[in-house]
Amino acid sequence: MIYDLAIVGGGPAGAAAGVYASRKRLKTVFITKDWLGQSAVSDKVENWIGTIAITGADLSKNLEQHVKAYSGDVIDFKERESCSKIEKKTDGNFVISTNNGNYEAKTILITTGSHRRKLDVPGADIYENKGLTYCATCDGPLYSDQNVAVIGGGNAAFDGAAQLLAYCKSVTILSRSHFRADQGTVEKVLQNPKTRAFEHVIPKEVKGEKFVTALIYTNKDTGADTEIPVTGIFVEIGSLPNTNFVKGFV
Repeated sequence: MIYDLAIVGGGPAGAAAGVYASRKRLKTVFITKDWLGQSAVSDKVENWIGTIAITGADLSKNLEQHVKAYSGDVIDFKERESCSKIEKKTDGNFVISTNNGNYEAKTILITTGSHRRKLDVPGADIYENKGLTYCATCDGPLYSDQNVAVIGGGNAAFDGAAQLLAYCKSVTILSRSHFRADQGTVEKVLQNPKTRAFEHVIPKEVKGEKFVTALIYTNKDTGADTEIPVTGIFVEIGSLPNTNFVKGFV
């Protein structure tokens, strides 16, 4: 069968595309590993307009239910499948290869989201999941009454810090530039007496034994290094697109 459209990815963008594809009566194959967008790990989403607060997991479930409610006989869902390759045929159509089969479509919409950018300094790879983590929501409670650091200066970093302040003895925020998070969030986090925050600093090294014991950072303006004792490091330095399967093609 040749589909009018293939949607690859089941996050918010994919779900929205599925609703519109159904409304336009485009015969669609919807390929997704799961329905868990990046917000799925959030314990409270407060900027989904029209809903005062909702958990990330509930939001993901609502998106899935929404697109399936409208799908009818227009959308074929291929769940628990990951796209490995896309090729273009001589007739202009595309073939999408997954772990479970091949699908042909006239048009492809890639909505596969992104993954966390890794911290690239000595020791970061050694102590990942041994004190260095990329999810404050998931791992924050493990660091109750401990001193931790958050690397990053955007909304994700300050949201993570806000969560950690409920558990931790202290939270040190390290940003390589000025703070880029929403001003209201920055003010709220910095008002907490357990918070320390530094701009224009760069992580240099993660130190530890069996687990993380310290973090060294460099002041960009002075070049001076500072070592702070921490048992947890939460990295929030952005994301990279999940598009390796079309590398060199798109």
